[in-house]
Amino acid sequence: MGKSQVFEARSQMPVDAEAVFAWHAREGAFQRLTPPWEPVEVEEKQGDGIREGTRVVLRMNLGPVPLRWVARHTRYVPGSLFQDVQESGPFARWVHTHRMWDEPSGGTVLEDEVEYALPVGALGRVVGGGYARHRLERMFAYRHAVTREDLRRHAAFAGREPLTVAVSGTSGLVGSALVPFLTTGGHRVRRLVRGQPEAGDIAWAPGQGEMDLVALEGVDAVVHLAGAPIADGRWTEERKALIRRSRVEGTRVLCESLARLARPPRVLVSASAMGFYGNRGDEVLTESSTSGEGFLADVTREWEAATAPAEQAGIRVVHLRLGVVLSSRGGALAKMLPAFQAGGGGRIGDGRQWMSWVSLEDVIGLVHFALFDEGLRGPVNAVAPNAVRQAELARTLGQVLSRPALVPLPASAVRTLFGEMGQETLLLSAHLRPEAAERQGFTFIHPTLEQALRFTLGKTTEGPRFRHG
Repeated sequence: MGKSQVFEARSQMPVDAEAVFAWHAREGAFQRLTPPWEPVEVEEKQGDGIREGTRVVLRMNLGPVPLRWVARHTRYVPGSLFQDVQESGPFARWVHTHRMWDEPSGGTVLEDEVEYALPVGALGRVVGGGYARHRLERMFAYRHAVTREDLRRHAAFAGREPLTVAVSGTSGLVGSALVPFLTTGGHRVRRLVRGQPEAGDIAWAPGQGEMDLVALEGVDAVVHLAGAPIADGRWTEERKALIRRSRVEGTRVLCESLARLARPPRVLVSASAMGFYGNRGDEVLTESSTSGEGFLADVTREWEAATAPAEQAGIRVVHLRLGVVLSSRGGALAKMLPAFQAGGGGRIGDGRQWMSWVSLEDVIGLVHFALFDEGLRGPVNAVAPNAVRQAELARTLGQVLSRPALVPLPASAVRTLFGEMGQETLLLSAHLRPEAAERQGFTFIHPTLEQALRFTLGKTTEGPRFRHG
Protein backbone atom coordinates (compact mmCIF):
# COMPACT_ATOMS: atom_id res chain seq x y z
CA MET A 1 0.00 0.00 0.00
CA GLY A 2 1.27 3.48 -0.88
CA LYS A 3 1.93 6.23 1.62
CA SER A 4 -1.28 7.79 2.94
CA GLN A 5 -2.09 11.46 2.50
CA VAL A 6 -4.61 13.52 4.45
CA PHE A 7 -7.04 16.03 2.95
CA GLU A 8 -9.25 18.29 5.06
CA ALA A 9 -12.10 20.61 4.09
CA ARG A 10 -13.59 22.82 6.81
CA SER A 11 -16.55 25.25 6.63
CA GLN A 12 -18.90 27.17 8.90
CA MET A 13 -22.53 26.03 8.88
CA PRO A 14 -25.46 28.27 9.94
CA VAL A 15 -27.17 25.79 12.32
CA ASP A 16 -26.13 23.65 15.30
CA ALA A 17 -24.23 20.38 14.99
CA GLU A 18 -27.29 18.27 15.70
CA ALA A 19 -29.09 19.78 12.69
CA VAL A 20 -26.03 19.30 10.45
CA PHE A 21 -25.78 15.66 11.47
CA ALA A 22 -29.51 15.09 10.98
CA TRP A 23 -29.31 16.51 7.44
CA HIS A 24 -26.55 14.02 6.56
CA ALA A 25 -28.43 11.11 8.15
CA ARG A 26 -31.65 11.59 6.18
CA GLU A 27 -32.62 9.98 2.90
CA GLY A 28 -31.34 11.94 -0.08
CA ALA A 29 -28.12 13.34 1.41
CA PHE A 30 -25.93 11.28 -0.93
CA GLN A 31 -27.84 12.58 -3.97
CA ARG A 32 -27.58 16.18 -2.76
CA LEU A 33 -23.84 15.84 -2.21
CA THR A 34 -23.05 14.26 -5.59
CA PRO A 35 -21.63 16.91 -7.98
CA PRO A 36 -23.39 17.12 -11.34
CA TRP A 37 -20.11 16.66 -13.21
CA GLU A 38 -19.40 13.34 -11.41
CA PRO A 39 -22.50 11.17 -11.92
CA VAL A 40 -22.63 8.34 -9.40
CA GLU A 41 -25.36 5.74 -9.08
CA VAL A 42 -26.15 3.62 -6.04
CA GLU A 43 -26.11 0.04 -7.34
CA GLU A 44 -26.81 -1.66 -4.02
CA LYS A 45 -27.29 -0.69 -0.38
CA GLN A 46 -27.37 -2.87 2.72
CA GLY A 47 -28.16 -1.25 6.05
CA ASP A 48 -29.66 1.92 7.45
CA GLY A 49 -28.49 5.30 6.18
CA ILE A 50 -25.05 6.20 7.53
CA ARG A 51 -25.16 3.93 10.56
CA GLU A 52 -22.24 1.68 11.39
CA GLY A 53 -22.22 -1.46 9.24
CA THR A 54 -24.14 0.00 6.27
CA ARG A 55 -22.58 -1.15 2.99
CA VAL A 56 -23.00 0.75 -0.29
CA VAL A 57 -22.00 -0.26 -3.82
CA LEU A 58 -21.59 2.69 -6.20
CA ARG A 59 -21.19 2.77 -9.98
CA MET A 60 -19.17 5.68 -11.33
CA ASN A 61 -16.63 6.68 -13.99
CA LEU A 62 -12.98 7.63 -13.67
CA GLY A 63 -12.70 9.59 -16.91
CA PRO A 64 -13.92 7.19 -19.61
CA VAL A 65 -13.34 4.13 -17.39
CA PRO A 66 -16.38 2.71 -15.50
CA LEU A 67 -15.72 1.39 -12.01
CA ARG A 68 -17.44 0.15 -8.87
CA TRP A 69 -16.78 1.59 -5.42
CA VAL A 70 -17.73 -0.48 -2.38
CA ALA A 71 -17.84 1.47 0.89
CA ARG A 72 -18.79 0.53 4.44
CA HIS A 73 -19.74 2.84 7.30
CA THR A 74 -17.53 2.05 10.26
CA ARG A 75 -18.24 4.73 12.91
CA TYR A 76 -21.41 6.54 13.94
CA VAL A 77 -21.59 9.05 16.81
CA PRO A 78 -24.97 10.86 16.69
CA GLY A 79 -24.63 14.62 16.48
CA SER A 80 -20.89 14.71 15.91
CA LEU A 81 -19.26 12.10 13.65
CA PHE A 82 -19.66 9.33 11.08
CA GLN A 83 -17.11 7.53 8.94
CA ASP A 84 -16.93 5.39 5.82
CA VAL A 85 -14.08 3.37 4.36
CA GLN A 86 -13.44 2.00 0.90
CA GLU A 87 -13.57 -1.78 0.74
CA SER A 88 -12.77 -1.83 -2.97
CA GLY A 89 -12.39 0.88 -5.55
CA PRO A 90 -9.89 3.22 -7.23
CA PHE A 91 -7.81 4.07 -4.14
CA ALA A 92 -5.29 1.91 -2.31
CA ARG A 93 -6.78 3.35 0.88
CA TRP A 94 -9.73 5.67 1.62
CA VAL A 95 -11.05 6.61 5.05
CA HIS A 96 -13.53 9.50 5.11
CA THR A 97 -14.41 10.98 8.50
CA HIS A 98 -17.23 13.54 8.73
CA ARG A 99 -17.04 15.69 11.87
CA MET A 100 -19.21 18.53 13.13
CA TRP A 101 -19.09 20.54 16.34
CA ASP A 102 -20.82 23.59 17.77
CA GLU A 103 -18.99 26.89 17.91
CA PRO A 104 -19.26 28.99 21.11
CA SER A 105 -20.29 32.01 19.03
CA GLY A 106 -23.04 30.04 17.26
CA GLY A 107 -23.25 27.81 14.23
CA THR A 108 -21.21 24.73 13.51
CA VAL A 109 -17.91 23.71 12.00
CA LEU A 110 -18.25 20.96 9.38
CA GLU A 111 -15.03 19.10 8.67
CA ASP A 112 -14.42 16.38 6.11
CA GLU A 113 -11.16 14.51 6.61
CA VAL A 114 -10.06 12.04 3.95
CA GLU A 115 -7.06 9.78 4.53
CA TYR A 116 -6.20 8.25 1.20
CA ALA A 117 -3.45 6.48 -0.71
CA LEU A 118 -3.20 6.31 -4.49
CA PRO A 119 -2.52 2.99 -6.22
CA VAL A 120 0.94 1.91 -7.47
CA GLY A 121 2.82 3.60 -4.64
CA ALA A 122 5.27 6.42 -5.37
CA LEU A 123 4.46 6.40 -9.08
CA GLY A 124 0.79 6.95 -8.29
CA ARG A 125 1.66 9.94 -6.10
CA VAL A 126 3.87 11.49 -8.78
CA VAL A 127 1.48 10.90 -11.67
CA GLY A 128 -1.87 11.33 -9.94
CA GLY A 129 -1.20 13.33 -6.79
CA GLY A 130 -2.01 16.75 -8.22
CA TYR A 131 -5.06 15.44 -10.04
CA ALA A 132 -6.40 13.81 -6.85
CA ARG A 133 -5.92 17.00 -4.82
CA HIS A 134 -7.66 19.12 -7.44
CA ARG A 135 -10.55 16.66 -7.71
CA LEU A 136 -11.01 16.57 -3.92
CA GLU A 137 -11.02 20.37 -3.63
CA ARG A 138 -13.50 20.70 -6.46
CA MET A 139 -15.82 18.07 -5.01
CA PHE A 140 -15.79 19.31 -1.42
CA ALA A 141 -16.25 22.95 -2.41
CA TYR A 142 -19.48 21.84 -4.06
CA ARG A 143 -20.55 19.58 -1.19
CA HIS A 144 -20.02 22.21 1.50
CA ALA A 145 -21.82 24.90 -0.53
CA VAL A 146 -24.86 22.65 -1.04
CA THR A 147 -24.92 21.64 2.63
CA ARG A 148 -24.65 25.21 3.89
CA GLU A 149 -27.34 26.64 1.61
CA ASP A 150 -29.74 23.74 2.13
CA LEU A 151 -29.41 24.11 5.90
CA ARG A 152 -29.96 27.86 5.66
CA ARG A 153 -33.09 27.44 3.57
CA HIS A 154 -34.57 24.81 5.84
CA ALA A 155 -33.71 26.85 8.95
CA ALA A 156 -35.79 29.75 7.59
CA PHE A 157 -38.92 27.65 8.21
CA ALA A 158 -37.65 25.61 11.16
CA GLY A 159 -40.64 26.60 13.27
CA ARG A 160 -43.09 24.99 10.84
CA GLU A 161 -44.18 21.36 10.88
CA PRO A 162 -42.60 19.02 8.31
CA LEU A 163 -44.77 18.54 5.22
CA THR A 164 -45.97 15.55 3.26
CA VAL A 165 -45.45 16.66 -0.34
CA ALA A 166 -46.73 14.89 -3.45
CA VAL A 167 -44.43 15.53 -6.43
CA SER A 168 -44.97 14.76 -10.11
CA GLY A 169 -42.18 14.75 -12.69
CA THR A 170 -39.64 13.37 -10.23
CA SER A 171 -37.41 11.93 -12.97
CA GLY A 172 -36.90 15.33 -14.61
CA LEU A 173 -34.09 17.81 -14.00
CA VAL A 174 -35.95 19.84 -11.35
CA GLY A 175 -37.87 16.97 -9.76
CA SER A 176 -34.82 14.74 -9.30
CA ALA A 177 -33.07 17.55 -7.39
CA LEU A 178 -36.16 18.67 -5.45
CA VAL A 179 -36.96 15.27 -3.92
CA PRO A 180 -33.65 14.82 -2.02
CA PHE A 181 -33.69 18.50 -1.06
CA LEU A 182 -37.05 18.00 0.64
CA THR A 183 -36.23 14.68 2.31
CA THR A 184 -32.94 15.93 3.77
CA GLY A 185 -34.96 18.80 5.24
CA GLY A 186 -37.15 16.33 7.12
CA HIS A 187 -40.16 16.38 4.78
CA ARG A 188 -41.90 13.29 3.41
CA VAL A 189 -42.14 13.01 -0.37
CA ARG A 190 -44.72 10.91 -2.18
CA ARG A 191 -44.03 10.54 -5.90
CA LEU A 192 -46.83 10.68 -8.45
CA VAL A 193 -45.96 7.82 -10.81
CA ARG A 194 -47.39 6.19 -13.89
CA GLY A 195 -47.62 2.41 -13.82
CA GLN A 196 -47.17 0.26 -10.75
CA PRO A 197 -46.37 2.40 -7.68
CA GLU A 198 -43.79 1.40 -5.09
CA ALA A 199 -44.33 1.84 -1.35
CA GLY A 200 -45.34 5.44 -0.61
CA ASP A 201 -45.91 6.37 -4.26
CA ILE A 202 -49.24 7.60 -5.65
CA ALA A 203 -50.46 6.10 -8.92
CA TRP A 204 -51.91 8.34 -11.60
CA ALA A 205 -52.71 7.94 -15.28
CA PRO A 206 -53.36 11.46 -16.61
CA GLY A 207 -53.89 10.17 -20.14
CA GLN A 208 -56.86 8.13 -18.87
CA GLY A 209 -58.01 10.80 -16.42
CA GLU A 210 -57.27 8.55 -13.42
CA MET A 211 -55.81 9.28 -9.99
CA ASP A 212 -55.57 7.23 -6.78
CA LEU A 213 -57.60 9.57 -4.58
CA VAL A 214 -57.27 7.38 -1.49
CA ALA A 215 -53.46 7.52 -1.67
CA LEU A 216 -53.53 11.25 -2.39
CA GLU A 217 -55.67 12.01 0.66
CA GLY A 218 -53.76 13.66 3.48
CA VAL A 219 -50.89 15.32 1.59
CA ASP A 220 -50.07 18.84 2.81
CA ALA A 221 -48.75 20.18 -0.50
CA VAL A 222 -48.33 19.24 -4.15
CA VAL A 223 -45.54 20.17 -6.56
CA HIS A 224 -46.54 19.49 -10.16
CA LEU A 225 -43.59 19.33 -12.57
CA ALA A 226 -44.66 16.71 -15.13
CA GLY A 227 -44.73 17.52 -18.84
CA ALA A 228 -43.23 16.31 -22.10
CA PRO A 229 -39.89 17.99 -22.96
CA ILE A 230 -40.21 21.03 -25.21
CA ALA A 231 -36.78 21.14 -26.85
CA ASP A 232 -36.25 17.48 -27.80
CA GLY A 233 -36.40 18.00 -31.56
CA ARG A 234 -38.54 19.62 -34.23
CA TRP A 235 -42.20 20.26 -33.49
CA THR A 236 -44.33 18.03 -35.66
CA GLU A 237 -48.09 18.35 -35.22
CA GLU A 238 -47.99 15.14 -33.20
CA ARG A 239 -45.23 16.50 -30.98
CA LYS A 240 -47.08 19.75 -30.38
CA ALA A 241 -50.21 17.83 -29.44
CA LEU A 242 -48.20 15.78 -26.93
CA ILE A 243 -46.63 18.90 -25.40
CA ARG A 244 -50.04 20.53 -25.00
CA ARG A 245 -51.79 17.38 -23.72
CA SER A 246 -49.10 16.46 -21.20
CA ARG A 247 -49.32 19.89 -19.60
CA VAL A 248 -52.95 20.91 -19.92
CA GLU A 249 -54.69 17.56 -19.48
CA GLY A 250 -52.25 16.32 -16.82
CA THR A 251 -52.76 19.49 -14.79
CA ARG A 252 -56.53 19.36 -15.18
CA VAL A 253 -56.71 15.72 -13.99
CA LEU A 254 -54.52 16.49 -11.00
CA CYS A 255 -56.43 19.61 -9.97
CA GLU A 256 -59.86 18.03 -10.36
CA SER A 257 -58.63 15.20 -8.14
CA LEU A 258 -57.30 17.60 -5.51
CA ALA A 259 -60.64 19.41 -5.46
CA ARG A 260 -62.45 16.15 -4.64
CA LEU A 261 -60.34 15.33 -1.57
CA ALA A 262 -61.92 15.46 1.89
CA ARG A 263 -58.91 17.46 3.06
CA PRO A 264 -57.30 19.20 0.09
CA PRO A 265 -53.64 20.25 0.35
CA ARG A 266 -52.89 23.79 1.44
CA VAL A 267 -50.79 24.67 -1.59
CA LEU A 268 -50.12 23.57 -5.16
CA VAL A 269 -46.89 24.71 -6.82
CA SER A 270 -47.43 24.07 -10.51
CA ALA A 271 -44.71 24.42 -13.13
CA SER A 272 -45.31 26.95 -15.86
CA ALA A 273 -42.89 28.65 -18.26
CA MET A 274 -41.58 32.00 -19.41
CA GLY A 275 -43.02 31.04 -22.80
CA PHE A 276 -46.20 32.64 -21.43
CA TYR A 277 -44.81 36.05 -22.47
CA GLY A 278 -43.86 35.14 -26.04
CA ASN A 279 -41.16 37.03 -27.95
CA ARG A 280 -41.03 40.52 -26.38
CA GLY A 281 -37.72 42.04 -27.52
CA ASP A 282 -36.26 44.44 -24.93
CA GLU A 283 -39.46 44.84 -22.86
CA VAL A 284 -38.91 44.11 -19.14
CA LEU A 285 -41.51 41.57 -18.05
CA THR A 286 -42.97 41.09 -14.57
CA GLU A 287 -45.77 38.85 -13.36
CA SER A 288 -48.29 41.56 -14.20
CA SER A 289 -47.23 41.68 -17.89
CA THR A 290 -49.68 40.37 -20.45
CA SER A 291 -49.35 37.10 -22.30
CA GLY A 292 -47.67 36.97 -25.69
CA GLU A 293 -48.22 35.13 -28.95
CA GLY A 294 -47.06 31.81 -30.31
CA PHE A 295 -47.47 28.11 -29.59
CA LEU A 296 -45.74 28.18 -26.19
CA ALA A 297 -47.70 31.23 -25.06
CA ASP A 298 -50.97 29.51 -26.01
CA VAL A 299 -50.00 26.28 -24.24
CA THR A 300 -48.83 28.08 -21.10
CA ARG A 301 -52.08 30.07 -20.81
CA GLU A 302 -54.09 26.85 -21.02
CA TRP A 303 -51.66 25.11 -18.65
CA GLU A 304 -52.14 27.75 -15.95
CA ALA A 305 -55.91 27.91 -16.52
CA ALA A 306 -56.13 24.14 -15.92
CA THR A 307 -55.41 24.72 -12.20
CA ALA A 308 -58.82 26.44 -11.77
CA PRO A 309 -60.46 23.47 -9.97
CA ALA A 310 -57.74 23.59 -7.28
CA GLU A 311 -58.15 27.34 -6.79
CA GLN A 312 -61.92 26.97 -6.57
CA ALA A 313 -61.40 24.36 -3.83
CA GLY A 314 -59.51 26.93 -1.76
CA ILE A 315 -56.00 25.67 -2.52
CA ARG A 316 -53.31 28.36 -2.79
CA VAL A 317 -51.88 27.93 -6.30
CA VAL A 318 -48.46 29.17 -7.42
CA HIS A 319 -47.60 29.15 -11.14
CA LEU A 320 -43.81 28.88 -11.34
CA ARG A 321 -42.92 30.49 -14.68
CA LEU A 322 -39.58 28.82 -15.22
CA GLY A 323 -36.78 30.45 -17.17
CA VAL A 324 -33.87 28.52 -18.67
CA VAL A 325 -32.76 26.25 -15.82
CA LEU A 326 -28.96 26.02 -15.70
CA SER A 327 -27.37 22.78 -14.55
CA SER A 328 -24.62 20.67 -16.04
CA ARG A 329 -26.74 17.69 -14.97
CA GLY A 330 -29.24 18.26 -17.80
CA GLY A 331 -31.37 20.72 -19.74
CA ALA A 332 -30.14 23.46 -22.06
CA LEU A 333 -26.68 23.86 -20.49
CA ALA A 334 -25.86 20.16 -20.72
CA LYS A 335 -26.75 20.24 -24.42
CA MET A 336 -24.51 23.26 -24.99
CA LEU A 337 -21.47 21.95 -23.11
CA PRO A 338 -19.95 19.54 -25.67
CA ALA A 339 -19.66 22.27 -28.32
CA PHE A 340 -18.28 24.84 -25.87
CA GLN A 341 -15.81 22.39 -24.31
CA ALA A 342 -14.52 21.63 -27.80
CA GLY A 343 -14.09 25.35 -28.50
CA GLY A 344 -16.95 25.40 -31.00
CA GLY A 345 -19.53 27.39 -29.03
CA GLY A 346 -20.77 30.88 -29.67
CA ARG A 347 -23.78 33.16 -29.94
CA ILE A 348 -27.07 32.02 -31.45
CA GLY A 349 -28.59 34.29 -34.08
CA ASP A 350 -27.45 37.87 -33.56
CA GLY A 351 -27.02 37.16 -29.83
CA ARG A 352 -29.10 40.16 -28.80
CA GLN A 353 -32.12 38.18 -27.62
CA TRP A 354 -32.63 38.30 -23.85
CA MET A 355 -32.22 35.02 -21.99
CA SER A 356 -33.92 34.79 -18.60
CA TRP A 357 -32.08 32.04 -16.76
CA VAL A 358 -32.04 30.57 -13.24
CA SER A 359 -29.77 28.10 -11.47
CA LEU A 360 -31.22 24.71 -10.57
CA GLU A 361 -30.44 25.39 -6.90
CA ASP A 362 -32.51 28.56 -6.95
CA VAL A 363 -35.43 26.77 -8.64
CA ILE A 364 -35.66 24.21 -5.86
CA GLY A 365 -35.20 27.03 -3.35
CA LEU A 366 -38.13 28.88 -4.93
CA VAL A 367 -40.32 25.78 -4.82
CA HIS A 368 -39.51 25.32 -1.12
CA PHE A 369 -40.15 29.00 -0.43
CA ALA A 370 -43.50 28.83 -2.23
CA LEU A 371 -44.58 25.83 -0.15
CA PHE A 372 -44.33 27.89 3.04
CA ASP A 373 -44.71 31.57 2.15
CA GLU A 374 -48.44 32.22 2.07
CA GLY A 375 -47.91 35.59 0.41
CA LEU A 376 -46.92 33.87 -2.83
CA ARG A 377 -49.82 32.95 -5.09
CA GLY A 378 -50.53 33.15 -8.79
CA PRO A 379 -47.69 33.70 -11.27
CA VAL A 380 -44.10 33.76 -10.01
CA ASN A 381 -41.25 34.39 -12.45
CA ALA A 382 -38.70 31.69 -11.58
CA VAL A 383 -35.69 33.52 -13.00
CA ALA A 384 -32.55 35.09 -11.59
CA PRO A 385 -32.62 38.88 -11.14
CA ASN A 386 -29.99 39.45 -13.84
CA ALA A 387 -31.12 38.32 -17.28
CA VAL A 388 -28.45 38.44 -20.00
CA ARG A 389 -28.36 38.67 -23.75
CA GLN A 390 -27.59 35.36 -25.43
CA ALA A 391 -24.18 36.56 -26.64
CA GLU A 392 -23.22 37.36 -23.04
CA LEU A 393 -24.19 33.86 -21.97
CA ALA A 394 -21.99 32.38 -24.69
CA ARG A 395 -19.09 34.66 -23.75
CA THR A 396 -19.40 33.93 -20.01
CA LEU A 397 -19.65 30.18 -20.52
CA GLY A 398 -16.54 30.28 -22.68
CA GLN A 399 -14.66 32.24 -20.00
CA VAL A 400 -15.67 29.82 -17.22
CA LEU A 401 -14.56 26.86 -19.35
CA SER A 402 -11.40 28.69 -20.53
CA ARG A 403 -12.47 28.10 -24.13
CA PRO A 404 -13.11 30.46 -27.05
CA ALA A 405 -16.76 31.13 -27.87
CA LEU A 406 -16.46 32.53 -31.36
CA VAL A 407 -18.43 30.10 -33.54
CA PRO A 408 -21.91 31.56 -34.17
CA LEU A 409 -25.04 29.64 -35.08
CA PRO A 410 -26.91 31.87 -37.53
CA ALA A 411 -30.65 32.36 -37.14
CA SER A 412 -31.21 30.90 -40.58
CA ALA A 413 -29.45 27.71 -39.52
CA VAL A 414 -31.56 27.53 -36.36
CA ARG A 415 -34.76 27.77 -38.40
CA THR A 416 -33.52 25.19 -40.92
CA LEU A 417 -32.40 22.72 -38.25
CA PHE A 418 -35.15 23.14 -35.68
CA GLY A 419 -38.03 24.93 -37.37
CA GLU A 420 -40.70 26.43 -35.10
CA MET A 421 -39.13 24.91 -31.99
CA GLY A 422 -35.85 26.75 -32.63
CA GLN A 423 -37.65 30.02 -33.33
CA GLU A 424 -39.63 29.89 -30.06
CA THR A 425 -36.87 28.58 -27.78
CA LEU A 426 -33.45 29.60 -29.15
CA LEU A 427 -34.31 32.89 -30.85
CA LEU A 428 -37.04 34.12 -28.47
CA SER A 429 -36.24 37.26 -26.45
CA ALA A 430 -37.83 37.56 -22.99
CA HIS A 431 -36.36 39.77 -20.26
CA LEU A 432 -38.09 38.65 -17.06
CA ARG A 433 -37.75 40.08 -13.56
CA PRO A 434 -38.56 37.96 -10.45
CA GLU A 435 -40.64 40.72 -8.93
CA ALA A 436 -43.00 38.51 -6.90
CA ALA A 437 -40.22 36.43 -5.33
CA GLU A 438 -38.11 39.48 -4.46
CA ARG A 439 -41.11 41.25 -2.97
CA GLN A 440 -41.62 38.35 -0.58
CA GLY A 441 -37.96 38.35 0.44
CA PHE A 442 -36.63 35.33 -1.45
CA THR A 443 -32.81 35.31 -1.61
CA PHE A 444 -31.06 33.95 -4.70
CA ILE A 445 -27.92 31.88 -4.11
CA HIS A 446 -26.75 32.56 -7.66
CA PRO A 447 -27.91 36.05 -8.73
CA THR A 448 -25.29 36.34 -11.48
CA LEU A 449 -24.67 34.11 -14.47
CA GLU A 450 -20.98 33.56 -13.73
CA GLN A 451 -21.78 32.41 -10.17
CA ALA A 452 -24.34 29.91 -11.46
CA LEU A 453 -22.04 28.50 -14.16
CA ARG A 454 -19.03 28.22 -11.88
CA PHE A 455 -21.07 26.38 -9.27
CA THR A 456 -22.62 23.77 -11.56
CA LEU A 457 -19.39 23.24 -13.53
CA GLY A 458 -17.17 22.93 -10.46
CA LYS A 459 -15.20 26.06 -11.32
CA THR A 460 -16.04 28.08 -8.22
CA THR A 461 -13.37 30.30 -6.69
CA GLU A 462 -15.02 30.22 -3.28
CA GLY A 463 -15.15 27.32 -0.86
CA PRO A 464 -14.03 25.73 2.39
CA ARG A 465 -10.61 26.00 3.93
CA PHE A 466 -8.53 23.15 2.56
CA ARG A 467 -5.50 21.44 4.07
CA HIS A 468 -3.31 18.81 2.48
CA GLY A 469 -0.87 16.79 4.55
